[in-house]
Amino acid sequence: MSYAIIGFGKIGQALAKAFARTGIEVSVATTRDPESFASAAAAIGPTIIPKTLADAVKADIIFLAVRFESHPDVAKALSSWESKTIIDATNVFPVPEELDGLPSSAFVAKAFTGAKLVKGFNHLIAATLAADPIVEGGHRVVFLSSDDEDAIAPVAALAKQLGFAPVKLGKLNEGGALVHARGRTWGQLIFQDLFKREQ
Repeated sequence: MSYAIIGFGKIGQALAKAFARTGIEVSVATTRDPESFASAAAAIGPTIIPKTLADAVKADIIFLAVRFESHPDVAKALSSWESKTIIDATNVFPVPEELDGLPSSAFVAKAFTGAKLVKGFNHLIAATLAADPIVEGGHRVVFLSSDDEDAIAPVAALAKQLGFAPVKLGKLNEGGALVHARGRTWGQLIFQDLFKREQ
């Protein structure tokens, strides 16, 4: 399984730190030339590989860590996203009217034709996401939701590899609503820093 992070701002770099901590290789890309952020990637660790957007989207599982407004630009990188899993780590607030009542991830999913989309890793601020998720015998929780039940299992497995405790919330407009903003209200689980102890 190959992994990529698209976007290398605070959230993208926080995710890269999680990969570096566990020694898992991950490609990182933005719409800019990889040389422009190569030194920042190298500072995080040797398993963080700067690539062009065209190369990074060859990965099997792709974290979307760009600003919500930028997701259509990323989606143009491939004509079909068949066989890819997108982990939508974006948040939008306040919610624009163009979403027409859809959860933002359902709106994002429309742009990535053929992909399986999982909402995840979006409810923690960057500093918390970047910190070691194993604390006092427990693992920091990440919430996962998707309209494609099959998509959650490999993302949950990756979350565990990265040291997190995945908690499945079900479909995007059901339990997933807890990690989506609605209008001018944040979802109830956004910014909640929770831990799960080993059973």
